[in-house]
Amino acid sequence: MKQIDRISEMERHMERASAAVMELSAALDKYEEAQESISALCDYYDSDDWKRDFADDEVGRLPAGLKRGVLSEDGIWNLLNDNRDLMERIRRYTVESDEE
Repeated sequence: MKQIDRISEMERHMERASAAVMELSAALDKYEEAQESISALCDYYDSDDWKRDFADDEVGRLPAGLKRGVLSEDGIWNLLNDNRDLMERIRRYTVESDEE
């Protein structure tokens, strides 16, 4: 590979990697901030309050216009499971990085 071509190719790699690192950093900042919400949802899903809210929804005691995604068993469970999977993925990258 000629010098100019090599430098141009490496510049493209640097631009691509730099953009990805900046995007991931911003996403991780948001993800870190969301952990408080994840924890609150986990506590709620395991609580008697959630069970009572779910039961009341099942018998129609809640207002029709109320958003109730948190009462979907799959909704919170999927979110919490996705969060665990993502945490494991982050741990894998951290472990691989430490081994290098």
